[in-house]
Amino acid sequence: MSLRQKLLLVALCTLALPVAGWLYVRQMEGILRQGQEQALTATATAVARSLAVTDVPLPQPGIGWYVQQAVNPITIDGYGDDWAPMTPWSQSLGKHGKLLLAEDDNGFYIYIDVRAPRRTRADAGDPNALSSDHVILDLVQGAQHRRYLIASAAPGAFTALTLDPAAGDLPDRIVGQWQEDGSGYRAELRLAPGLGLSALGVGNYTAVDGGDPLAAEVRALWRYSPDLAQELSRMAPEDTRARLVAPAGWVLAQSGHLTTSGPQPGWFSSVIYRSLLANPLEEAEAWTSDAPRLDLPEIQSARTGQPTTVWRQGEERDSVVLAAAVPVERDRTVVGVLLLEQASRAVPLLANRAFLSLLLTSFGVTLVAGAILLLFATRLSLRLGRLRDAVERAQVNDGRLDGQMIQSHFPMAESDDEIGDLARSFQKLFEAVGGYTDYLRTLASKLSHELNTPLAIVKSSLDNLEHAELSAEAQPYLARARDGVARLGTLVRAMSEASRMERAIVAAEPEDVDLVDVVRGCADAYRPLAGARRLDCVLPQQPLHLHGAPELIAQALDKLFDNALSFTPADGWLRLSLRPVDDGAEIELANQGSPLPAAMQGRLFDSLVSLRDKATPGDAPHLGLGLYVVRLVAERHGGIASARNLEDGSGVAFSLRLRGMPRQRLAG
Repeated sequence: MSLRQKLLLVALCTLALPVAGWLYVRQMEGILRQGQEQALTATATAVARSLAVTDVPLPQPGIGWYVQQAVNPITIDGYGDDWAPMTPWSQSLGKHGKLLLAEDDNGFYIYIDVRAPRRTRADAGDPNALSSDHVILDLVQGAQHRRYLIASAAPGAFTALTLDPAAGDLPDRIVGQWQEDGSGYRAELRLAPGLGLSALGVGNYTAVDGGDPLAAEVRALWRYSPDLAQELSRMAPEDTRARLVAPAGWVLAQSGHLTTSGPQPGWFSSVIYRSLLANPLEEAEAWTSDAPRLDLPEIQSARTGQPTTVWRQGEERDSVVLAAAVPVERDRTVVGVLLLEQASRAVPLLANRAFLSLLLTSFGVTLVAGAILLLFATRLSLRLGRLRDAVERAQVNDGRLDGQMIQSHFPMAESDDEIGDLARSFQKLFEAVGGYTDYLRTLASKLSHELNTPLAIVKSSLDNLEHAELSAEAQPYLARARDGVARLGTLVRAMSEASRMERAIVAAEPEDVDLVDVVRGCADAYRPLAGARRLDCVLPQQPLHLHGAPELIAQALDKLFDNALSFTPADGWLRLSLRPVDDGAEIELANQGSPLPAAMQGRLFDSLVSLRDKATPGDAPHLGLGLYVVRLVAERHGGIASARNLEDGSGVAFSLRLRGMPRQRLAG
């Protein structure tokens, strides 16, 4: 990972600021919501207590039958088409039955649907009617009640059989319609309006299941009360919707409407609120206002005596509704649940404003910090890149140091920061290493000069010993000493020759030369020396001109050929080639032979380095100065000398890349 990428990663850490702000705003919204919940719960509790101490007709404890308001006129035909809008809120009757109750100005309607695939049929007047499938209807009017037997042997009209004597103004005769199919039967009937029923008992008997044929479940009748709704509207606060429900969830009274005040938030604020800020909201469908029954967890919790609050989606866009459900108690018994709902945009707007302000501020700070860090990283990377380039330029390919580069001004050496200290340290290091390298390069000439005098003393001493009478045992030692002195003299002369060659290479005069002629002439001269070895010469078709010293180039090729010939087998091959390159020319001499050791490839062109076998006693030593001369010639022509193993592993290739010697300017 680059330095800029690392600093950019550090800049991304500033994103912790908007994240912390987001968490803070969410916490603030939670606190505001909690305050609203407490306030609405206190209001709902006060209203519930007021209802409990007034004379309003609250439902009695226990369960009851709910009577819905007829949505449309009901025709007594035994079919449930007229009951379709009210069917979702049908009430269970026994194991296999459902009951629907409704009323309007024309009467009180009862619809009974019983699922009984196996039927036992009989009319109500038959002696065995109680042992067949039938319905028991018990009408309760205060302290009086009267039971009726409803049964039919076939679809059509039926007349209920009274089971009890006359009681009050309860009807003596009830008629209705009976319909059945393969799944069971349905009974529909209408009672006269104004009976003032306080309770209703209904029971369905199926001969297959058995049981008490006269059993009927008597429950109080619950219905929507306009008087209770008026009292509720008087107690409930404005801009709220209040609903009083029975413990089972049936709506007994309702007042008020949800009104949302405040400005309409924009779409961007709405998206931010819903995706980043809003805590989970309940769906609004379960709280629809026209449902006669609300089967909600909040009501189930409130009827156990525990007040509950819930946030849900509002009916208007981007609004929220807070609902509080509190129990209504009489004599420490829960007789109902009060739902108080309040719509609002205040919390979303407040949170949006705070969050948007924090978001914009933190985002701006993040951008500025990121831009500053990116600029700093870019500048730091550029400075380090300049320092790296200077270090790379100071080192030549063969490992030596460029003296001119070191003596010139090192980049950023005058800076006062840590990079300036590093640049000055590099400059001092390169100056020390360069001085030591120059010392090593001139060591050969110094040694050759210093060794001449003691070598002459040793040689003259050996000459004097030859004239002295020596024993036969001493003669071999004298011969060995003379051989060592001769070899040492050869070494000193070679070192002197290398020093003179360096001076000669530096003093060589350049001229415009065609390298094709130079390389061709060298190849023609090498063929007789190659013997049985094959020598191929690959030259370009066009002349290749270069400003340089042809005698130095030829001398370098002589050294390369001598080196290649010594490592090429007697039946091997050599290949001398010349090709143009972008900034000059490249001469390559490849030969068959063993590959170069990896550890020696960077040292082949140094002085006194050789891969040839050590000389045997009496032979002249090989000093490894040939490739060193090749490197000097290449550098004199602004190029480099290199060696590599061939890709197929068959041999080695030495190359000279030449750019040309600088042209001298004539004095005007």
